[in-house]
Amino acid sequence: MPVVKGCNLPDHLLYDVDNHIWFQEQGDGTVKVGMTTVATAMAGQLVAFTPKKAGRKVDAGKSCATVESGKWVGPAKSAAAGEVVAVNDDLVANPAIANTDPYDKGWFVILKPTNWDDVKPGLTLGANVTAPYEAKMAADGFSGCA
Repeated sequence: MPVVKGCNLPDHLLYDVDNHIWFQEQGDGTVKVGMTTVATAMAGQLVAFTPKKAGRKVDAGKSCATVESGKWVGPAKSAAAGEVVAVNDDLVANPAIANTDPYDKGWFVILKPTNWDDVKPGLTLGANVTAPYEAKMAADGFSGCA
């Protein structure tokens, strides 16, 4: 697993580095979406998570959820367009799960993407994510995960 400045980035995931979002293909035409440890470290302790509801459409580059911490409120932008087919109700009830377990229990939504074949080539495979994330962290002035 790549570790960039103390931030774990599992190599089996696909990353939208610019938006600190990961995607995991589910094998049934859907993708699980969440935020990286870099995002959680930058945001601090999450206090609210409001996903789009199941059945709602998400446009490419637009929000699939709103995330709030003591430092930041903003959208979790999905590179893929599609329909939300599941939301993480456990994360709604306890947003801090994303801080402690962002890649397993802290996922956001599951999407049925409409444009996955177009989006996937633009994402970074975990095995290749080290250099792009080092550059992004340097550009953002982020020193790393604690």
